[in-house]
Amino acid sequence: MSFRRVATLAPETTALFICDIQERFKGLIWQYPSVISVAGKMIKGSKILDIPVVVTEQYPKAFGRTVEELDVTGATITEEKTKFSMFSPKVTSLLEERKVKSVILLGIESHVCVLQTALELLDNNYDVHVLADGVSSQNFSEIDIAISRMKSAGAVITTSESALFQLVQDAQNSKFKSISTLIKEYKESSKVNKLLQRLSSANL
Repeated sequence: MSFRRVATLAPETTALFICDIQERFKGLIWQYPSVISVAGKMIKGSKILDIPVVVTEQYPKAFGRTVEELDVTGATITEEKTKFSMFSPKVTSLLEERKVKSVILLGIESHVCVLQTALELLDNNYDVHVLADGVSSQNFSEIDIAISRMKSAGAVITTSESALFQLVQDAQNSKFKSISTLIKEYKESSKVNKLLQRLSSANL
């Protein structure tokens, strides 16, 4: 009998990927403010937990830089790209140097750059945790299909709050209070996050 290995999260072996959350997509991406809010929460959480952050910008000459609402000055890597996947040589080197095993992934678009990033990471034996409350597309019908595709390929479909608590693991963790405060800070935005609300009806 074969046993399936459970994908876990630990701060020392995890990286956060922020995929192409850029200015030009404002008003185009379904529930974009929620994507931005979740990204902000995870960036702050990564700083508390000392997790490396990788930010990409798809052809910024056309689509602009990362939205001004997100402070990515502390990102380990901020990289321009034309390839849809975030899995570049520079990013690969960081993952190897940091001995990363798991990647938390969010951003846009769910069925293009997010999907291709997830598939390439999985193909290279990384655990991928996709934040369903933090990925979207211009056509919202694409989201569930992309999430289903990623799940079938082996990605873990989770939420920002769940991932943060999984990283902390124990209420006695010295970072628990800071993470708990962070989650409370974003509680109201979570309540109106329609990406999160869709999860209750989606067949994940």
